[in-house]
Amino acid sequence: MMGSRVAAALLRRGRDQASSLMAARLPRGAPAPSPAAPRVRSGSVCGCGGGGGLLTGSRSTGSVFSASRLASFHAFRSIGSKTLMGQCTRKMTTTVAAMNSGVANAAAYSGLKLLVTKGPQAQKAIGIWLFGCATWVFGLVILGGVTRLTRSGLSMTDWKFTGSLPPMSDEEWLLEFEKYKLSPEYKRVNKGMSLGDFKFIYWMEYGHRMWGRALGFLFSVPFAYFIAKGYVTRQLGLRLSGLFALGAGQGLIGWWMVKSGLEEPASEYVQPRVSPYRLATHLTSAFVIYCGILWTALSVVMPEPPAGSMNWVNSAAKIKKLAIPVSAVVGITAISGAFVAGNDAGHAYNTFPKMGDTWIPEDVFAMEPFIRNFFENTSTVQLNHRILATTTLLSVGGLWLAARKVDMHPAIKSLIGSTLGMAALQNVIILLSFNQVTLGISTLLMYVPTSLGSAHQAGALTLLSLMILLTHTLRRPSPALLKSLASAVKST
Repeated sequence: MMGSRVAAALLRRGRDQASSLMAARLPRGAPAPSPAAPRVRSGSVCGCGGGGGLLTGSRSTGSVFSASRLASFHAFRSIGSKTLMGQCTRKMTTTVAAMNSGVANAAAYSGLKLLVTKGPQAQKAIGIWLFGCATWVFGLVILGGVTRLTRSGLSMTDWKFTGSLPPMSDEEWLLEFEKYKLSPEYKRVNKGMSLGDFKFIYWMEYGHRMWGRALGFLFSVPFAYFIAKGYVTRQLGLRLSGLFALGAGQGLIGWWMVKSGLEEPASEYVQPRVSPYRLATHLTSAFVIYCGILWTALSVVMPEPPAGSMNWVNSAAKIKKLAIPVSAVVGITAISGAFVAGNDAGHAYNTFPKMGDTWIPEDVFAMEPFIRNFFENTSTVQLNHRILATTTLLSVGGLWLAARKVDMHPAIKSLIGSTLGMAALQNVIILLSFNQVTLGISTLLMYVPTSLGSAHQAGALTLLSLMILLTHTLRRPSPALLKSLASAVKST
């Protein structure tokens, strides 16, 4: 999963590199770091072997920041060269202290505001927890897509906030089946289905609901523990509390969505399905929760972006102006897929690139009022999604071309990538955009099989994850780091 792989990369590569990196970046005339030194203050000294050189009594903030930034750069290089290939995802907890020690020491000397107190060990623990929660949400979104594709979402006709046990006996199963037989979906779509088939769709929906409730437990219990230990700052506590509130509301939104599918359709010729507006709200909320947790996790383990030099910082600022709108296009494209699903538009016009025999169907603006066409008209909804998907691919391609023309930090370039460098894994964003379009076309032509539909949704969320990661690395460094980089330029 994306969350665990990013966590593995960010929590790796620091112990043996930190001292050498600092020595390479020391300003002229600065004293060499001592191999062993007493603790400076609580939370600013890492006791792991090989990292002591970074944490001596030297007060050269420029050298400390440079070392920590370069350690972060090597962590990002490991993302491009190993992690995304599915290799070297072990040893997540062995070197985080060394990588974070420079950041902790910089905080002690320069006032860098970290989101976590109590030193690098607390930073590591909270980082792993948040990346784990992000991975859990990723799986929850994919499971929700499978539930929708198998038409399982309307199998449970009631809802309790605390949940309930599944049927345990034949009598309980028959009772649940009788409830389902009263629903519009059974009467118009699944009339005559067997009890065995009903059990399958019931378990799919039940699993989706329980997966969501388990997330509440996995989030709230460690959160309370970290607060009790004093690891969480006020800023991080407020942010995580907001995400927890969104997660709790997500269950209510889900039931609000399901209720729309349990109502009798206005016409006898219309199949019962959930409201596309409510489905889009449910999916958008899930994306917001996922992106919020992922961004927070990245901020915890990497308080500063990779910088290196003022020239690289200025280049990153230029690329950020392009990356933000591209990220917005990726997000809008993903949300437009909810309207495709909500209107069953994937089962219409199963040809590409044309839609049937024409490029643009004649009924794209057939509904009144006009605005309804973009959310309820099957032809218009599918056409919009095709246009947005193509726009996403072109936008990411333009971002890659722009990045080639500027001198940037290698860590950022490794995220943007080259065109087809699959062996080196430097074309991550463009390649995933192309794969996402390819999966979308394949899904369309094969009348939305569950496997391809799920892969299509997973591809969208993975691409969005990479854009979040890229945007996070492009953010502006703190004033303390900028001052350090400016001082380094003057000294040379």
